[in-house]
Amino acid sequence: MPAPWTPRHAWGRMDAEGESAMTVIARALGAAVVALGLAAAAAAQDAVVLKPAAVFDGTSGRLHAGWAVRVEAGRIAAAGSDVDEAGAEVIALDGLTLMPGLIDLHSHLLLHPYDETGWNDQVLRESVAERAIRAGKHAEATLRAGFTTLRDLGSEGAGYADVGVRQAIEKGVVDGPRLLVAGPAIVATGSYGPKGFHDGVDVPLGAVEADGHDALIAEVRRQIGGGADWVKVYADYRWGPNGEARPTFSVEELTLIVDTAAASGRKTVAHASSADAMARAVEAGVATIEHGDGGTAEVFRAMARAGVALCPTIAAGDAIARYQGWDGAADTAPARIAVKRRSVDLALTAGVTFCNGSDVGVFSHGDNARELELMVDHGLTPLAVLTAATAGNAAILGLENEIGRVAPGHAADLIAVDGDPLADIAATRAVRFVMKHGAVVRHDAE
Repeated sequence: MPAPWTPRHAWGRMDAEGESAMTVIARALGAAVVALGLAAAAAAQDAVVLKPAAVFDGTSGRLHAGWAVRVEAGRIAAAGSDVDEAGAEVIALDGLTLMPGLIDLHSHLLLHPYDETGWNDQVLRESVAERAIRAGKHAEATLRAGFTTLRDLGSEGAGYADVGVRQAIEKGVVDGPRLLVAGPAIVATGSYGPKGFHDGVDVPLGAVEADGHDALIAEVRRQIGGGADWVKVYADYRWGPNGEARPTFSVEELTLIVDTAAASGRKTVAHASSADAMARAVEAGVATIEHGDGGTAEVFRAMARAGVALCPTIAAGDAIARYQGWDGAADTAPARIAVKRRSVDLALTAGVTFCNGSDVGVFSHGDNARELELMVDHGLTPLAVLTAATAGNAAILGLENEIGRVAPGHAADLIAVDGDPLADIAATRAVRFVMKHGAVVRHDAE
């Protein structure tokens, strides 16, 4: 009588070609080891060592002379003065400062400068197809300018075209920065534009109207389902009796938006220029406030206590003033320029966290460094501005372990500029090298 089957017998069984199961498994393990070895060899062949004059790492507050950075498989493998060059392609960046790719937390890829075409005409006359194609070109210009991550805050009447642009970048259809988008954004009924048409004309709006408990919950969820990474709400807008900014939502409505977004793991950003709307947004728990021109000392202290960051968008107001004829001289500055300076000064005094967010799209894409220069002009130090545009913005996005630093394990989103940006912030315009996730996007020949 044959012995009963046991697992021990299975190891010795022969297959149709006379091999035991043990032999088959051993062969498979051998193949796996070979595959791993080949993969490691390929990674070594793809390794790159960048050798600049110095490195700004995003967090230490100084330049590191003599540092090099090793990149493997799209990530930083090592950074320091004794980086191993074995098996790597060495890229000399003589005389340049290597730093994390810059981050802009307020962009509009689907807009182009208002001195070319006004906002109303872009929303009403340009097709979504045209605007999306323009956005692809804008994305490429932005990346080549050294901005490797954008938070794009509203499609301005183009629906979820920003989601499509993000997907096209991720698929490699177009070159562009890492993109986090807000979709259509949310406004209160009657507050947003385009306006000025009689009630028989059905005009497409630059954002989606929603009000009250049920409608706001539904719209937040709809925008999340449509692909929004952040939820943007207009906490005020220029709909006061004299065209001044006035609040659009109650604290309860704003809190409902924030809580609904948070339940999905997303943060809320608020457009707010009036002190009232800013205070409501802070109480509701938004992550950042955009513009903030009318903020008071009290409101800015509340922002500092709550950890709400300010994106002052100085460059947008500066650009609009110049479109309207301002020559840039301090003694001829329009009132809005003086108001912005005062708000930035109050925020600095209160200890508010600043983010770098330019509102680019009002002015030319690729000119994002304009905001960095103006932040310094308005009283921030170059170090504070560079930190805001790298590690600081990364933390606001919740991506502090992914971008914004030159450190092992972080994505190899890196740029090199001619000069010392800690001494002169204008060096951020002199971009000579751009790498996104380990791929060289730009390397200017000497």
